[in-house]
Amino acid sequence: MDSRTTHRHPPRHEHPWRGIMVAAALPLREDLSIDYDAYAEHVRWLIDSGCDGVVPNGSLGEYQTLSDAERERVMATAVEAAGDGDRVMPGVAGYGSAQAVRWAEAAARAGAGSVLLLPPTAYRADDASVQAHFAEVARVGLPVVAYNNPSDTRVDLTPPLLAELHAQGSIAAVKEFSGDVRRAYEIAELAPELDLLIGADDVLLELAVAGAVGWIAGYPNALPRSCTELYRAAVAGDLDAALPLYRTLHPLLREDSKTEFVQSIKLSMDIAGRRGGPVRPPRSPLAPARAAAVRAATEKALAEGCR
Repeated sequence: MDSRTTHRHPPRHEHPWRGIMVAAALPLREDLSIDYDAYAEHVRWLIDSGCDGVVPNGSLGEYQTLSDAERERVMATAVEAAGDGDRVMPGVAGYGSAQAVRWAEAAARAGAGSVLLLPPTAYRADDASVQAHFAEVARVGLPVVAYNNPSDTRVDLTPPLLAELHAQGSIAAVKEFSGDVRRAYEIAELAPELDLLIGADDVLLELAVAGAVGWIAGYPNALPRSCTELYRAAVAGDLDAALPLYRTLHPLLREDSKTEFVQSIKLSMDIAGRRGGPVRPPRSPLAPARAAAVRAATEKALAEGCR
């Protein structure tokens, strides 16, 4: 489903979810309030550094800890800072379909180009319930990118289920975070028109080679120029350029698939001269040994010229 009637501006291109869409980290003050000015600056910096857009209100943006008012303001701030709503893919996850629909409607009002949607998060939904959930949100009119994260949601959007959702007109793309790169080929066989987006930083090269057309990314928050260089080389099939850079960055990219990924990426941002800062509970600061490992990997990447 690709209705464009709700957009305030002409689309950046026909498929605004493609390219590098950074799950933008949320700058918090020491009292854990949101620094919206710093967030706007971060969004602009990511785009100026070569990224195609941002994903506000994702897990890296700590959406689960935000009030409704904060979540809506974060989304509006991202759209304004990006200067083009098609560069913004808000996360619209909710415990139930009514909440997700409400957030998708808010994204449409804000002028966003697409939305990122998890299955229902309140319980382990069966296939029929998942299909009904995505259909409800798709009716809002914005293209829906499905987010498959079975380790967290306990709902696995398998290739056959994704193919069914696409055939029903409920999704335009999928953020694949299962870690099973073999799925890329089955998805392409069952739903050749469904766009595959890299969902975990540490399988970037494998999924790019398998035909991914986008990356919903974590580590560009800290090192956008090197991550952009890596992605562009990978999707172009330039392994001579991509593989050495992938090896250099992989100790950091692996952090994106770990439970403490928010803390790790924010720490890397701090070390790289960006503003990462604290996280909201129930997340807590990294244990000393983990922090030391992230620091060492970040400093090594910086020393090798990554930016």
